[in-house]
Amino acid sequence: MNGDSLFFASFLIFTGAALFATVAMFARQALPLAYILLGVVVGPWGLGLVAEPETIQDIAQIGIVFLLFLLGLNLKPQDLLHMFGEASLVTLVSSAVFSLLGMAVALLFGFTMIEALVAGAAMMFSSTIIGLKLLPTTMLHHQHIGEIVISILLLQDMIAILILMLVQGGSMPVGELMLVGLGLPLLGAVAYFGDRYVLFPLIARFDTIQEYVFLVAIGWCLGLAELAGLLGLSHEIGAFIAGVAMATSPIALFIADSLRPLRDFFLVMFFFSLGAGFELPAIGMVFWPALLLAGLSLAVKPVIFRLLLMRAGETERRSREVGVRLAQISEFSLLIALAALQAGVIAERASYLIQLAVLLSFAMSSIYVVRKYPTPIAVSDRLRRD
Repeated sequence: MNGDSLFFASFLIFTGAALFATVAMFARQALPLAYILLGVVVGPWGLGLVAEPETIQDIAQIGIVFLLFLLGLNLKPQDLLHMFGEASLVTLVSSAVFSLLGMAVALLFGFTMIEALVAGAAMMFSSTIIGLKLLPTTMLHHQHIGEIVISILLLQDMIAILILMLVQGGSMPVGELMLVGLGLPLLGAVAYFGDRYVLFPLIARFDTIQEYVFLVAIGWCLGLAELAGLLGLSHEIGAFIAGVAMATSPIALFIADSLRPLRDFFLVMFFFSLGAGFELPAIGMVFWPALLLAGLSLAVKPVIFRLLLMRAGETERRSREVGVRLAQISEFSLLIALAALQAGVIAERASYLIQLAVLLSFAMSSIYVVRKYPTPIAVSDRLRRD
């Protein structure tokens, strides 16, 4: 994509997003749906005005990286360990139940056992982006419900990364597999010592120059993300570890506030790329099984999460809200479907099934949450929180 076409694509994305978002607000719909619909309309399978959604998707991945970095900035390591201890059983049991549900639907519609296993893996996770985007900042950082949502999502993301490694591992040399196994502790060590002996002294010395702090934070985030990629891990894990390492800094909240608009900029591109990358002719092949998967996800996940959280000692009201907020399927499921397709594990039809189920669950979940619970983008003044 040359400079002119990139500029034109940027014009289409953000001018179009403003128009579609305006319509969405009048129609009382969630804004991410507007961005996805825009991608469908102007993408290669719609009007064809953006012919290379892969380029936009590559850029949009930076939004997920910043999302995980900002999440880490608000989690001190000792708090993180405590949260994981509480949420591990809920996450593992719920993931097993959702996996069996996804496998049953895939087998019912004639998919192979391997494809059913991948569909089951895709059903295990909830969307980090939707879950956190629709959670008010006050709830995210200052209330127990935010701790529950974050801990479950992070544990799910780690399981998703393990599954991605497993799907890709069949074609990996032994040396690369060993590198991946050593990558996480090595990355953690670099983050700890880098923050303590390099980053913190620099910020402490020049913290009055806000532009410098902003640039150092971005460089630290993307640097750890790239190092994670070189070690065979995901960029998102590297960014999250970079954020956790900086969480003890007294300037962490300032950095989080400074980077939030940049994160939102890239997340608009992420949702646009989801819509632009979906092949509309494939809808007829997988519509009914995808609709069933998405519908079961929205119906069953809240019930399972509510029962497990109440058993863990949470209140019924809090457990129900967490379940509803985590009812959709995850963007990690899209990555699993793509990795399995590229590795030759599943056919295109199974990949389309997962992609459409994810998009349908995004849409239905967002519509319900913004009407039922407090969110930063609620159409009702009573429910709008940030």
